[in-house]
Amino acid sequence: MSPAPIARQEAGNDPYHWLENRDSEEVLAYLQAENAYLETVLEPQQALREQLFEEIKGRIRETDLSLPTPWGDYLYYQRTTAGDEYPRHYRCRRPADGSLQVDSASETLLLDPNELAGGGFLSVGAFSISPDQQRLAYSLDSNGDEIYRLFVKELGSGQISELPFDDCDGSMTWANDSQTLFFTELDDTHRPYKLYRHRLGDAAAEAVFEEADGRFFLHCYRSSSEHQLILKLGSKTTSEVWVLDAHSPQDAFTCLAPREENHEYDVDHGMLDGHWCWLIRSNQSGINFALYRATESQPQRPHWQQIRAHDPRVMLEGATLNQRAIVLALREGGLPILEVQPQGAEAYRVQLPDAAYSLYVQDSLEFHSPVIRLRYEALNRPAQIRQLELASGAQQVLKQTPVEGPFDADAYESRRLWASAADSTQIPISLVARRDVFAAGKPAPLYLYGYGAYGESLDPWFSHARLSLLDRGFVFAIAHVRGGGEMGEAWYRAGKLAHKQNSFDDFIASAERLIAEGLTTPAQLAISGGSAGGLLIGAVLNQRPELFAAAIAEVPFVDVLNTMLNPDLPLTVTEYDEWGDPNQPEVYERIKAYAPYENVRVQTYPPILAVAGYNDSRVQYWEAAKWVARLRREKTDTNLLLLKTDLGVGHGGMSGRYQGIRDVALEYAFLFHVLGVAHPQMQLGR
Repeated sequence: MSPAPIARQEAGNDPYHWLENRDSEEVLAYLQAENAYLETVLEPQQALREQLFEEIKGRIRETDLSLPTPWGDYLYYQRTTAGDEYPRHYRCRRPADGSLQVDSASETLLLDPNELAGGGFLSVGAFSISPDQQRLAYSLDSNGDEIYRLFVKELGSGQISELPFDDCDGSMTWANDSQTLFFTELDDTHRPYKLYRHRLGDAAAEAVFEEADGRFFLHCYRSSSEHQLILKLGSKTTSEVWVLDAHSPQDAFTCLAPREENHEYDVDHGMLDGHWCWLIRSNQSGINFALYRATESQPQRPHWQQIRAHDPRVMLEGATLNQRAIVLALREGGLPILEVQPQGAEAYRVQLPDAAYSLYVQDSLEFHSPVIRLRYEALNRPAQIRQLELASGAQQVLKQTPVEGPFDADAYESRRLWASAADSTQIPISLVARRDVFAAGKPAPLYLYGYGAYGESLDPWFSHARLSLLDRGFVFAIAHVRGGGEMGEAWYRAGKLAHKQNSFDDFIASAERLIAEGLTTPAQLAISGGSAGGLLIGAVLNQRPELFAAAIAEVPFVDVLNTMLNPDLPLTVTEYDEWGDPNQPEVYERIKAYAPYENVRVQTYPPILAVAGYNDSRVQYWEAAKWVARLRREKTDTNLLLLKTDLGVGHGGMSGRYQGIRDVALEYAFLFHVLGVAHPQMQLGR
């Protein structure tokens, strides 16, 4: 059996540049041939894919009601229904007794994405109720390219108007008159760069701000107090904030602190000690950020007063401001921490049951609310929505994501290991498996995931689908490599720009530690990552291919050198601060030394599955296509090399929940096939 046709050679240094000719018949035929080859090769696994699909779907409560959110006179919530790809959005009258009981008699359907999708791709961007609760502003992407159409629905009459504006990023922010909307336009590189003000009923919109620097993205949102509109301009290293009274949307925005290279800050507006004020998180005194306050009348930088000093051991990631408390999002020892500072009372930290977990403020609710909602989950614990009483710290689990069928969280064990990198840096690894798999003390198939970019933290999360791996004897692990944010800002900086090789070294060290612990072997070790995590996977495959038995790369950023040399592509210029500008000779050589596409070698590679989205505006489809083509030419083995290009989607893959499950089922079937894993599930012991 032969793979899809090999890409033809062209003159120049990039023999597969021709695959960048989007929409050409030759390119589409090539991608379709690769898709057909994948289906042919995996045809013997078709029954297994269907079994996995039904198995995963069977764990998910298909018909369910989300936890209602109170706001003003209403409760807002979503319903999922068996057979539907998307949840429907509803509201009902808020009960007078303060409960969260849904009143079906007063229920109103606000938005039905199933009807709007028509069976195709759909992503809902903004979903914003006006302050008077009479209108819904929402935006839709029907292609996966993250370009949205804007709509306003009159909730009383049901009348829907499409706003006549193009190239929008999907954000929509109301002023307090419930008549004025602010939205953002994209430039030719897909960067949000221009803010517009539109009054309902007007034929046009007024441009109120334009960001000329290609490194900066523009974002507008409402403050926690709902009294202010905040316009944030941010690059990877620098930020600038402008504010406007939400009750006076026709006025001009005011700058709090003009941009200064490497100064990052963000702001919120609320009440402290009975006075309206500004709360500012800034790195002006240290890379892990400090907290400041300023009076409402003098918010500019010279008037900032420090209320929490910089701590070299603890990262201040954010702050949620409520009339009754400040909730600080901290990161310490590789874990997220929430510290609550109630008005007029002692601060405390939120207490949790697991050693490794994910935790964040999911909903601060109304500004005057005495409670907020937290989202908490662990590798072996389904996500919980917990209500936190700000004054006392008391917690109540309001809802736990259900797992249908036989499931016992205690049958699975979560652990944390540390790997020693080449420079002796200790790298945290989170992992989970069935207790009987750990207890057996034998090497097992292991799925190792990584990302390591942009300062993003891969905190442990629960997955219904992952149970299909764990119940077949797999161990699942996350390597928290440098370049992510798990250990603070310094951790991020140690894995970017000139230090990017650290991310790859850390991932390799994590794999070696897992093998040394006897948890797996190179013949049982599968690795996976997506987007910038796909770059990680591509790089380590080039550097240590013998260490891995299989790899999955989703929308992989593997053609990093050519992409960063093309300023006309989305994100390129703004990402100079992450990867470097290869127009500088020393940066060019540095990126070229690790770029996965350039470093494909004449050597043996493990089986590889690469997945791309044809409409992906962040990582172009041709990155995966060119990488696979080069691998086909250079590799010396006969191991499976598969490329799947979803022709109707973007960076996030398929949009519907059932479509997403089918993608996971394909990937798992691929792994079971190449690793030789038996298909039957293990039975839960008690």
